[in-house]
Amino acid sequence: MTTTPRDGAPEGPAHSPARHSAGNLLPTDPRLARELLDGLTEAVVTTDGAGRVALVNAVAARLLPEVVAGAELSTCAVAAFAHAARGGADSFEAEHRGRRLRGVRQDLGAGRHAWYVRDVTEEHARAEALRTERSRTAFLAQAGSRLGLSLHRDQTVRAAATLPVPYLADLAVVVHLPPSPAENLPHWVRYAEGDPAPSTGLAPWSLTGALPGLAEALRGHATEPGPWPTPEPGELAAVLPPDFGRPAAVLVSPMRAPGRPAGALVLARRAGRPDFDRRDVELAREFANRAGAALGAAELYGEQVHLARVLQNSLLPPELPAVPGATLAGGYRAAGDRLRIGGDFYDVFRISGGALFALGDVCGKGVGAAVLTGRVRQSLQTLRLVEQRPLELMELLNRALLDAPEAARRSQFTTLLLGTLCGAARGGLTVRIAGGGHPSPLVVRADGTVAPVAVGGMPVGALAAARFARAEVRLAPGELLLAYTNGVTEARGGRRDGEMFGEERLRAALASAAGLPPTALVDRLLHLVDEWLDGQSQDDVAMLAVAAAPTA
Repeated sequence: MTTTPRDGAPEGPAHSPARHSAGNLLPTDPRLARELLDGLTEAVVTTDGAGRVALVNAVAARLLPEVVAGAELSTCAVAAFAHAARGGADSFEAEHRGRRLRGVRQDLGAGRHAWYVRDVTEEHARAEALRTERSRTAFLAQAGSRLGLSLHRDQTVRAAATLPVPYLADLAVVVHLPPSPAENLPHWVRYAEGDPAPSTGLAPWSLTGALPGLAEALRGHATEPGPWPTPEPGELAAVLPPDFGRPAAVLVSPMRAPGRPAGALVLARRAGRPDFDRRDVELAREFANRAGAALGAAELYGEQVHLARVLQNSLLPPELPAVPGATLAGGYRAAGDRLRIGGDFYDVFRISGGALFALGDVCGKGVGAAVLTGRVRQSLQTLRLVEQRPLELMELLNRALLDAPEAARRSQFTTLLLGTLCGAARGGLTVRIAGGGHPSPLVVRADGTVAPVAVGGMPVGALAAARFARAEVRLAPGELLLAYTNGVTEARGGRRDGEMFGEERLRAALASAAGLPPTALVDRLLHLVDEWLDGQSQDDVAMLAVAAAPTA
């Protein structure tokens, strides 16, 4: 007879192949339950209320053969498992028989427990590989950042020796050739873990043959890691710290700069540390390549700085000569260029009866403009020997610049003022000026009046048929003429960011400074422009002040 519960579902042996327990459907047939447990992909170990092993499924029997039914789990031969069972822990993780196992406990009631144990060897290996790869990536990123921060050759070499320690090795030695041809011996920089700072020294050429792989690395060829040579030659002992001992493994990698080897990186590990594996070799070679590229960049930068300094010395404003009846002062600022070279310039040359002055502004900024500046100044120094009249000299300069190789392709030009200073019969100065598209110079009279000297003209070096203009002005004793480049009036700043300084402010500054000697006037104008800019970027600035000497 079958009874029917309140919900109408039939109940009884004929219709009840399973029983309900804690919301789980468990077979009542022991054989079916065993088949289900053995079909799982994780190990299952259950214990009774006394802590004895009640059931071990097929996966558990394979992973944990030491755990058998009827034995106390807390005394089994799997130490981590037994410790977790004794201490009532909810989980454990341990290495067992070359596999990594992770177990989790589940309470079954009445003091009984089920342990679910998984083989996480591959999962752990993938996670470890990911952590290792992230660590290597972080190391290369940090090393690249550190190497790129310095453009000084010696600092780059020291960084290349210190960065691999201790991540890649216990000792790093960078062997490199100095940039100077006069020094034909290799140099080395050494750093070991615990050293306060890198050590340096000279290496005889015999060192390259004493350490296997070093000669090949200095030629740009990669070598495989190997043991430290034995017996130890004297040359190698010199590059080891006194208390380092004999290295157990050494790896030599070439440091390649663009187009050539820059040096070699020697990494050594003490005994007890694992040898260099394949991934270590790959990482060391990648680091050495980055260090070589940084070293090559530092050497190239050093060469450029040297060339720029040579150029700078030829382009910096000259020391002004003494001119009878006149007082002169010049001022110069380059457009944010640390090498202090640019496209604005001034020059003063002594000539018969007085002086010849030039003030110009080459189109562009930086080294490119500085090269043309040098060409203009050198041309003026040569041409003034055959022509000293400002207008005729400017016409000769225009032809000389247009005749220069590739002048048409460069499309560069210069705005220019050329003038002569001659003492007047009754004191003062006569100034004859030729203009080549440059801002008009300003005259500051004795009463503070400021007026331009209109010269106009077309830029020099732009057109073969360019026309230039000339003017003449007389300076009474104490009066002054200021020639300047547009970096003064076009300086942008002020309270309204981007507003130009302008000619009106320049005239007002000159009027208020009437009577000042040229040096003080130029210093004041440069100070006013700097205040106006307030640290913002600027164009090149050049100015030349000429004052007629006051009468005795």
